[in-house]
Amino acid sequence: MADQATEHMSVSASPERCFSVAADIERYPEWAADIKEIVVDERDDQGRPVLVTFRAAAFGRSTSYTLRYDFSEAPHVLSWKLTKGDITSKLDGSYVFDPGEGSGTRVTYHLEAELRVPIPGFIKMRAQSRIMSTAMRELKARVESSA
Repeated sequence: MADQATEHMSVSASPERCFSVAADIERYPEWAADIKEIVVDERDDQGRPVLVTFRAAAFGRSTSYTLRYDFSEAPHVLSWKLTKGDITSKLDGSYVFDPGEGSGTRVTYHLEAELRVPIPGFIKMRAQSRIMSTAMRELKARVESSA
């Protein structure tokens, strides 16, 4: 059974700006600490990366996985589904960008993950919490630093 988690954060930028940074997948290695390398395997007719292979740091080792991105609800939602992973059998998620207070945005990050190898629940929970909070903190920093 997959583990699910959701986090919310306020960002001082427009929903469109937040979406733009999140959808610029090719630049993730510049600001997402655990992402070491990405390869765009396929693009849509607008040139956006829809099939992307990542190499990332996880559990003290390198992991690789491929995600298929869905831009059908842009610029409100950016979602993805795992198509292949070496240690994950599920890594599906989304960013949702809703107007917040003033000119800000309420960002919701939802992640559903399942590992191929069983690990103790408390380790999974710590890792999941770290992944979620790091992703949100790094996205916020990137959006607000270049807003």
